[in-house]
Amino acid sequence: MATPSNQDAHPTLLIPGPIEVSDEVTRSMAKHAQSHVGMPFVTVFGETLTMLRDLFQTKNPKSQPFVIAGSGTLGWDLVAANLVEPGEDVLVLHTGYFADSFADCFQTYGAKPTQLKAPIGQRPQLPEVEKALKEKKYKAITVTHVDTSTGVLSKVAALSELVQKVSPETLLIVDGVCSIGAEELHFDDMKVDVALTASQKAIGCPPGLSIMMVSERAMDIFKNRKSSPGSYYASFKNWLPIMQNYEAKKPSYFATPPTQLVQALHTALTQLLKGPISERFEKHKQVSERVKKTVSELGLKQLASDPDNQANAMTAIYLPDNMTPPEILPKLMERGVIFAGGLHKEIATKYIRFGHMGVTVTGDENRGEVDKALKALEEGLAEVQKAKGQQ
Repeated sequence: MATPSNQDAHPTLLIPGPIEVSDEVTRSMAKHAQSHVGMPFVTVFGETLTMLRDLFQTKNPKSQPFVIAGSGTLGWDLVAANLVEPGEDVLVLHTGYFADSFADCFQTYGAKPTQLKAPIGQRPQLPEVEKALKEKKYKAITVTHVDTSTGVLSKVAALSELVQKVSPETLLIVDGVCSIGAEELHFDDMKVDVALTASQKAIGCPPGLSIMMVSERAMDIFKNRKSSPGSYYASFKNWLPIMQNYEAKKPSYFATPPTQLVQALHTALTQLLKGPISERFEKHKQVSERVKKTVSELGLKQLASDPDNQANAMTAIYLPDNMTPPEILPKLMERGVIFAGGLHKEIATKYIRFGHMGVTVTGDENRGEVDKALKALEEGLAEVQKAKGQQ
């Protein structure tokens, strides 16, 4: 299986995360052992935190970046444990599987989540959100920027405008695990209070780091909370001085960071920020449009049928009737391509997911991974249908 890099030959990983990573990022993972409080690592970690300000597009020096060992899921705990107190209401906008999970997380910490659900492939509409915000005082509203279970893209700018108009005291929480680095998010301009993500998606780093940007306002709310944070490991009280010290290039300790992963994140961010981030967003959009055009030409439909609801980082594709993921996915693997099966519990057996983000999209065009995947999809579908006597 040809791989357009210096890595060992392997099938191309085109799920909605983890994703393919560059050779340089791979080499960073092989960095020699370092002390987590030694100046060489402290300098790298500090630079990494500062680069996150550019990735999230915040110029406010009081916005606070966090990088903590854990999956993207840890971001939910950080929000629920630090910014919402027991008994407070949270409005969770539902576009798929991950809203259910975020709501469960809030409930675990004693908050009272209310989900505003949309039909599969759609997102809650602004008039519905406005009505909900006027009916009750919510401490926070959460939105999954790209829900990887459905491929639905939420419009953060329009939502933020509505929140500012109707309930400006409500914190705007963006779950950007599958969007940061691929979809437009302007932390300051969109008045986002928390944007959380993970290392293994569009940022282009291996899994293992929970990454977050928190606004000055949200940090002030944390500092003035009445009760203690509901977690020890996920407590801002423990992590805030560590992050501030590392960014100031001062050694600090609460829990040991994964030094090689931080090295890899530093490399990934350095590559990501080499050019204007707007060009990166546009490249993801162009590739996404090409993928979706081909999917349509193959006679397939997307979960997000309205182009206005379609993510640029991935595509969730309904399979033909009488075809299931276990039938098509092995055919793709035989052609050197890995897609993901369905995740949404109501329709998991009816669709597959194609992740197109990071170096697969922005790297050397000679990689050819998107074209390879589209060809594999076409051939794989034909093979399965032929075996079923449907050709």
